[in-house]
Amino acid sequence: MKSLLSIILVALSSLFLISCGNPYDSYYGSSSIYGGSSYLSGFEQTQPGQAPLTHNGQAAPRGYWDDEGVTGSPKIRINLHDQRAYFYKGGTLVGVAPISTGSDGHGTPRGSFKVTQKSIDHASNLYGVIKDKATGQTIVSDADTRKHKAGPGEVFVHAPMPYFMRFNGAIGMHAGFLPGYPASHGCVRLPEEMAKLFFHNASNGTPVIVD
Repeated sequence: MKSLLSIILVALSSLFLISCGNPYDSYYGSSSIYGGSSYLSGFEQTQPGQAPLTHNGQAAPRGYWDDEGVTGSPKIRINLHDQRAYFYKGGTLVGVAPISTGSDGHGTPRGSFKVTQKSIDHASNLYGVIKDKATGQTIVSDADTRKHKAGPGEVFVHAPMPYFMRFNGAIGMHAGFLPGYPASHGCVRLPEEMAKLFFHNASNGTPVIVD
């Protein structure tokens, strides 16, 4: 009887630990490496009528990267309708990622651009949140330095934009939250795993086509 009770307690403890996992990790999922290919698992909300993202018959909801044996100059294409970013090397498609571009009033402009700056730990100088210094409670969740100022006992926390690649004025690509539709202030958000790959495989001067 005691051993049965022990087994039940261990099972309940394991269930509790799983349910208390980091929500950031559960959202972004994990990557599985097969040779030189990275198939990124996780949750991707597709827009109505949009086909699920797959590669070689395998589901790749967070994107995929397969550049084994591929060389050549990099190029990035951002498709606003598909909400996907495509990475090419020497004309060969090696990576695809779901994205979230600018929402109404903050649209991501179409055009031909080039990467002009790379910053691995970039933070926005315009947007963020205002928090209470003592409690850490968010007071303003969508703060803009041009409209909002932190008051006494408050702090303006600038929005993190890791693996940032600037290509059009203040607009760039970076790791960020993807709700399944355009939701940024103009930048192009990618899953963190894909943002890293784009960042490390593109250089300043890499063409960026937004259509």
